[in-house]
Amino acid sequence: MGLFSRKHEPTPEERQRLEEAKSDPIHMRIRGIHKTYGDHHVLKGVGFDILRKQTNVVIGPSGSGKSVLMRQLIRLEKPDEGEILVDGTDFAKLDGMDLERVRRRMGMVFQASALFDSMSVFDNVAFPLVEHSTLSRKEIRERVMDRLEGLAIGHAAKKWPAELSGGMQRRVAVARATVLETDILIYDEPTTGLDPVTVRTVDELILETEEKLGVTSIVISHDMASVFRIADRITFLNFGEVVASAAPAQLLAELDPKTMDYVEASGVSEDILAARRK
Repeated sequence: MGLFSRKHEPTPEERQRLEEAKSDPIHMRIRGIHKTYGDHHVLKGVGFDILRKQTNVVIGPSGSGKSVLMRQLIRLEKPDEGEILVDGTDFAKLDGMDLERVRRRMGMVFQASALFDSMSVFDNVAFPLVEHSTLSRKEIRERVMDRLEGLAIGHAAKKWPAELSGGMQRRVAVARATVLETDILIYDEPTTGLDPVTVRTVDELILETEEKLGVTSIVISHDMASVFRIADRITFLNFGEVVASAAPAQLLAELDPKTMDYVEASGVSEDILAARRK
């Protein structure tokens, strides 16, 4: 779902700058992020890059700070220190309408899809446009149906969320998250609680969405098999610090023994690891 609260459009200057930024392979640069709650120092100078139009996965054990990091990346919270550069603009320091303009470019797919049970699929996807755009009803209908059909769920427009499978619900959630023409899509533990067949369906959806819509994907996950199937870049977060951030093959070659023990203990098959080492 869109992460902003007012109807507005990017300025002409911002549109020009965004066009110029598209040639930069790095979409976001996270530098020296700290976050403390009372005496609990959760993020301790976190820094890594998010690659444009690729699948960027953040992994790590429970309590490593993944959820806290996600809240900083979408600015649900403000970091205590550090920079979150989105195409050169420091998202961490923005407020008001400047903050909203950058937020408009981000979509969020929540862990359990978070669809509105009392709304049809069509109305779920239309909701961000109704709330946060000035489009006419006809334009909203065209935009929603275009997005649903692009994700192969146009036939489900009149259905209720409860009538859909877990994989179909994730497709609706992706449609809703991208209907505002977002270019950064964040997935919060997208395969949690799903059966193996649906997990693979969601993995394919992430890659399909990235290819069809040209979005940059950020996936917060602990599902190691899924991670090594879809990731172009993996960032390993451990106790609030980045211990590795690289392509899968490089990551597997350079992980220290303790971190590698975590990967192997996760149950990911040797076939998957062997494939990603190449």
